[in-house]
Amino acid sequence: MGEREYGLDPQTVDRICEEIKAVHESGVQISLVIGAGNIFRGVSGAAEGIERTSADYMGMLATVINALAVQSALEIKGVPTRVQSAIPMATVCEPYIRRRAVRHMEKGRVVIFAAGTGNPFFTTDTAAALRAVEMDCDALLKGTQVDGVYDSDPKTNPDAIRFDHLSYQDVLSRDLRVMDTAAIALARENKVPIVVFSIHNPGGLAAVVGGSGQFTIIE
Repeated sequence: MGEREYGLDPQTVDRICEEIKAVHESGVQISLVIGAGNIFRGVSGAAEGIERTSADYMGMLATVINALAVQSALEIKGVPTRVQSAIPMATVCEPYIRRRAVRHMEKGRVVIFAAGTGNPFFTTDTAAALRAVEMDCDALLKGTQVDGVYDSDPKTNPDAIRFDHLSYQDVLSRDLRVMDTAAIALARENKVPIVVFSIHNPGGLAAVVGGSGQFTIIE
């Protein structure tokens, strides 16, 4: 959402897609799981008083809007892309089918997974961990607001300590809140390393994939 209060900022979408394109053109197979905080914050006031299951489905539908926006921006840049939704909506995108997603990636397409896990009570982080395991990914990269994992919020605590390397158990025992516990546990059980980096650093995604740049690795 860039500097906006909510919604889509075309410049931010374009920059992120340019970074995805650079990684894709380097020969790395890449798939995306996109959240919906930029949209759902805008409707959270309206969601007050709505029971949790319905509110979660609203959030999942918002991820489809983001996925279609990113697909459009990537394809304008010449990057072949497919959107697969965990909630079937055939006129908009493909349903999530693991074998088909793997085939798309083998053919050099970027696959965007929308609608989370398709179930309420699970976060987008858990959806990302689940898809990383299902796609047999070498790593799960979490693009976030800060350049790694800190022992406290660096925005409110100038003395917050940043970690370069953590174990899954460190994250869980210290309650570091980088991802929810279900996502961490899923990654741990399947030995998928998690790399946390800032989505705001231009060129950050390519740098992390190349092994440089600022990030925290959890394994």
